[in-house]
Amino acid sequence: MIKYDVKCEQGHVFEGWFPSSEGFEAQRENQEIACPTCGSTQVEKAIMAPRVPAKAASKAQRMAAIKRELQELRQTVESNCDYVGPRFAEEARKIHYGETEARGIYGETTREDAKALNDEGVPFASVPWVPKENA
Repeated sequence: MIKYDVKCEQGHVFEGWFPSSEGFEAQRENQEIACPTCGSTQVEKAIMAPRVPAKAASKAQRMAAIKRELQELRQTVESNCDYVGPRFAEEARKIHYGETEARGIYGETTREDAKALNDEGVPFASVPWVPKENA
Protein backbone atom coordinates (compact mmCIF):
# COMPACT_ATOMS: atom_id res chain seq x y z
CA MET A 1 0.00 0.00 0.00
CA ILE A 2 1.10 3.54 -0.71
CA LYS A 3 -0.34 6.74 0.73
CA TYR A 4 -0.62 9.90 -1.35
CA ASP A 5 -1.88 13.36 -0.61
CA VAL A 6 -4.37 13.99 -3.42
CA LYS A 7 -5.53 17.41 -4.63
CA CYS A 8 -8.71 18.12 -6.59
CA GLU A 9 -9.20 20.84 -9.19
CA GLN A 10 -10.80 23.03 -6.48
CA GLY A 11 -7.63 22.86 -4.38
CA HIS A 12 -8.93 20.52 -1.67
CA VAL A 13 -6.22 18.19 -0.38
CA PHE A 14 -7.08 14.77 1.01
CA GLU A 15 -5.32 11.51 1.76
CA GLY A 16 -5.67 8.34 -0.30
CA TRP A 17 -4.27 4.84 0.01
CA PHE A 18 -3.54 2.85 -3.16
CA PRO A 19 -2.15 -0.60 -3.93
CA SER A 20 0.66 0.99 -6.01
CA SER A 21 1.55 4.06 -8.06
CA GLU A 22 0.05 2.33 -11.08
CA GLY A 23 -3.11 1.65 -9.05
CA PHE A 24 -3.43 5.38 -8.31
CA GLU A 25 -3.02 6.26 -11.99
CA ALA A 26 -5.58 3.68 -13.11
CA GLN A 27 -8.13 4.86 -10.56
CA ARG A 28 -7.47 8.51 -11.49
CA GLU A 29 -7.89 7.83 -15.21
CA ASN A 30 -11.15 5.94 -14.54
CA GLN A 31 -12.34 8.83 -12.34
CA GLU A 32 -12.70 6.46 -9.38
CA ILE A 33 -11.11 8.93 -6.95
CA ALA A 34 -13.47 11.64 -5.73
CA CYS A 35 -12.76 14.59 -3.46
CA PRO A 36 -14.57 14.04 -0.15
CA THR A 37 -15.24 17.79 0.09
CA CYS A 38 -16.65 18.67 -3.34
CA GLY A 39 -16.95 15.33 -5.18
CA SER A 40 -14.64 16.34 -8.05
CA THR A 41 -12.94 13.45 -9.85
CA GLN A 42 -10.35 15.75 -11.47
CA VAL A 43 -7.48 14.93 -9.11
CA GLU A 44 -3.70 14.73 -9.02
CA LYS A 45 -1.01 13.85 -6.53
CA ALA A 46 -0.23 16.77 -4.23
CA ILE A 47 3.29 17.60 -3.12
CA MET A 48 4.02 15.87 0.14
CA ALA A 49 7.03 15.28 2.33
CA PRO A 50 7.97 11.64 2.78
CA ARG A 51 7.80 10.16 6.25
CA VAL A 52 11.32 9.13 7.09
CA PRO A 53 11.66 7.51 10.51
CA ALA A 54 14.52 8.59 12.72
CA LYS A 55 17.37 6.10 12.69
CA ALA A 56 17.30 5.93 16.47
CA ALA A 57 13.64 4.86 16.59
CA SER A 58 13.21 1.55 18.33
CA LYS A 59 11.29 -1.36 16.86
CA ALA A 60 8.48 -0.67 19.37
CA GLN A 61 8.30 2.97 18.23
CA ARG A 62 8.17 1.93 14.57
CA MET A 63 5.44 -0.62 15.30
CA ALA A 64 3.43 1.99 17.23
CA ALA A 65 3.75 4.40 14.29
CA ILE A 66 2.58 1.73 11.84
CA LYS A 67 -0.37 0.91 14.09
CA ARG A 68 -1.34 4.62 14.26
CA GLU A 69 -1.18 4.91 10.46
CA LEU A 70 -3.33 1.81 10.03
CA GLN A 71 -5.83 3.22 12.52
CA GLU A 72 -5.91 6.47 10.50
CA LEU A 73 -6.46 4.43 7.33
CA ARG A 74 -9.34 2.57 8.99
CA GLN A 75 -10.94 5.86 10.07
CA THR A 76 -10.57 7.28 6.54
CA VAL A 77 -12.09 4.17 4.96
CA GLU A 78 -14.99 4.03 7.43
CA SER A 79 -15.69 7.76 6.96
CA ASN A 80 -15.59 7.76 3.16
CA CYS A 81 -16.71 4.32 1.98
CA ASP A 82 -19.83 2.15 2.19
CA TYR A 83 -19.61 -0.99 4.33
CA VAL A 84 -20.92 -3.96 2.32
CA GLY A 85 -19.87 -6.72 4.72
CA PRO A 86 -19.54 -10.22 3.26
CA ARG A 87 -20.99 -9.00 -0.07
CA PHE A 88 -17.68 -7.26 -0.90
CA ALA A 89 -16.74 -9.42 -3.91
CA GLU A 90 -20.26 -9.18 -5.36
CA GLU A 91 -20.40 -5.38 -4.94
CA ALA A 92 -16.85 -4.89 -6.29
CA ARG A 93 -17.81 -6.80 -9.45
CA LYS A 94 -21.00 -4.75 -9.89
CA ILE A 95 -18.99 -1.53 -9.66
CA HIS A 96 -16.24 -2.84 -11.96
CA TYR A 97 -18.70 -3.95 -14.65
CA GLY A 98 -20.79 -0.75 -14.42
CA GLU A 99 -23.87 -2.47 -12.99
CA THR A 100 -24.01 -0.03 -10.07
CA GLU A 101 -22.72 3.44 -9.22
CA ALA A 102 -18.98 3.67 -8.68
CA ARG A 103 -18.16 4.35 -5.03
CA GLY A 104 -15.71 3.37 -2.35
CA ILE A 105 -16.65 0.17 -0.53
CA TYR A 106 -15.16 -2.03 2.14
CA GLY A 107 -16.05 -5.36 3.66
CA GLU A 108 -14.90 -8.93 3.95
CA THR A 109 -14.23 -11.61 1.37
CA THR A 110 -12.69 -15.06 1.22
CA ARG A 111 -9.21 -15.71 -0.16
CA GLU A 112 -10.83 -17.57 -3.04
CA ASP A 113 -13.09 -14.63 -3.92
CA ALA A 114 -10.14 -12.21 -3.60
CA LYS A 115 -8.14 -14.37 -6.03
CA ALA A 116 -11.07 -14.46 -8.44
CA LEU A 117 -11.45 -10.66 -8.28
CA ASN A 118 -7.74 -10.29 -8.98
CA ASP A 119 -7.93 -12.74 -11.90
CA GLU A 120 -10.84 -10.72 -13.37
CA GLY A 121 -8.89 -7.47 -13.07
CA VAL A 122 -11.25 -5.95 -10.51
CA PRO A 123 -9.23 -3.30 -8.61
CA PHE A 124 -9.21 -3.74 -4.83
CA ALA A 125 -6.76 -3.83 -1.97
CA SER A 126 -6.46 -5.95 1.14
CA VAL A 127 -5.79 -3.85 4.21
CA PRO A 128 -4.76 -5.08 7.67
CA TRP A 129 -7.71 -4.07 9.85
CA VAL A 130 -6.34 -3.01 13.23
CA PRO A 131 -8.61 -2.32 16.21
CA LYS A 132 -9.89 1.21 16.63
CA GLU A 133 -7.73 3.40 18.86
CA ASN A 134 -10.31 3.62 21.65
CA ALA A 135 -11.48 0.02 21.42
